[in-house]
Amino acid sequence: MRRGSAHAQRRRPARSWESRGGPPAPPPPCVQSFPSARPRPASLSGSSSLGRRCLFLLRGLCSSPVASMAPRRRGAGLRLCATVFLLDMAFCKGFVEDLDESFKDNRKDDIWLVDFYAPWCGHCKKLEPIWNEVGLEMKSIGSPVKVGKMDATSYSSIASEFGVRGYPTIKLLKGDLAYNYRGPRTKDDIIEFAHRVSGALIRPLPSQQMFEHVQKRHRVFFVYIGGESPLKEKYIDAASELIVYTYFFSASEDVVPEYVILKEMPAVLVFKDETYFVYDEYEDGDLSSWINRERFQNYLTVDGFLLYELGDTGKLVAIAVIDEKNTSNEHTRLKSIIQEVARDYRDQFHRDFQFGHMDGNDYINTLLMDELKVPTVVVLNTSNQQYFLLDRQIGSAEDMAHFIRDILDGTVPAQGGDSILQRLKRIIFDAKSTIVSIFKSSPLMGCFLFGLPLGVISIMCYGIYTADTDGGYIEERYEVSRSEIESQEPVEESKEQEPSDGATLGPRVQEPKDVLEKKKD
Repeated sequence: MRRGSAHAQRRRPARSWESRGGPPAPPPPCVQSFPSARPRPASLSGSSSLGRRCLFLLRGLCSSPVASMAPRRRGAGLRLCATVFLLDMAFCKGFVEDLDESFKDNRKDDIWLVDFYAPWCGHCKKLEPIWNEVGLEMKSIGSPVKVGKMDATSYSSIASEFGVRGYPTIKLLKGDLAYNYRGPRTKDDIIEFAHRVSGALIRPLPSQQMFEHVQKRHRVFFVYIGGESPLKEKYIDAASELIVYTYFFSASEDVVPEYVILKEMPAVLVFKDETYFVYDEYEDGDLSSWINRERFQNYLTVDGFLLYELGDTGKLVAIAVIDEKNTSNEHTRLKSIIQEVARDYRDQFHRDFQFGHMDGNDYINTLLMDELKVPTVVVLNTSNQQYFLLDRQIGSAEDMAHFIRDILDGTVPAQGGDSILQRLKRIIFDAKSTIVSIFKSSPLMGCFLFGLPLGVISIMCYGIYTADTDGGYIEERYEVSRSEIESQEPVEESKEQEPSDGATLGPRVQEPKDVLEKKKD
């Protein structure tokens, strides 16, 4: 959906008033129905960006005679700027409430947009200034949604009750329902999510003027046409599940544009890419699954987050992997071919394929555990992690369409997958990538993390080996000494027997006196 359009609509009457010299025209009724399109109060205009006034003052100080003043006056000006900056921060934080254990009992009377954070989380600290801007913007436009934040580590029981498993987690709490936010963490996207989910589940389109306004405002939206029926009940159930992603409307047949042709009533339509598609229960299956598949435009600029979201659709994703900074003919040609296929072969492939392009091959190389040359085209099956590489030269959109038909027919071999061998390969690849990234970012840290354990293990192994060697040497010495003792015992016995034998041969020689005394002792 088009972000920032509400701000543009709020400013247009002021410019037209100044140019024409007359009073501004009142906003159309459709603008009054959408909170994001309401005019902002003049007292808060220009305060949505944190530090914007401080930056304005800094530029004024640098370009004014203050810059050439004495250091004392210049310091006073800078202190004034710092004071404005701190006041702006405090002003923004004033619209974000710090929640405690009493929130559990008091929340059901209001609609809350809550950030569950951890004080030590780096991503939470990065989100904090954006979250303050969200609180200020929601207050300035008069939104009924209250903005708060809760330390999930201090109130872990409340966080676990709401299903918080990671930080930061953004949820919109509406009565007994809790809606998870899974989009980009930008101010406009978060505010758009809050407006969409806090409003009516199915929004009526009472007139053609209202329909045209919605069509200009939203890139993708769904419309139920008809009265009460079982299909409408399924539509309501699907909307309650998927309202976090897109808008749902209802209208009568006379409100829909004339170019829309309906074969039967009631019907569910999706409007996107300057055309529309009608839900067919026999060909498209479950209504909720069909809405989940069709909530994206047919051609997208793909990144890692969007590719993860496309995994829920079950579609194959044909991506032109290019370098957007490279303006050579080959890069622009592949991108234009994919765009042409998405546009001209939309009726053939929109049920099974999503199209787009990706800048750079770093993410796709990590995903495929392979090194792809840029530019190229790869087709991903995000449901089972298989992929298809080009096996031919692509010179036109017809060649690309023929390649896609071969994939659908099964004639192009698939690579990758989620087998046990591929999972083991993924574990090894991730470990290798982690080690390489650590050494590239911080060699000293890598040496400490991996060198220290290896050094300790080496010392332990050396100690065990030397201990075994010394033990064997001691045992060997003990055996040798024991054998020597046993061999010397017969010799001593023979020496003791020699005097007795010699006594018969001759008289015993008298020993000296000192020798006799030693023996006596």
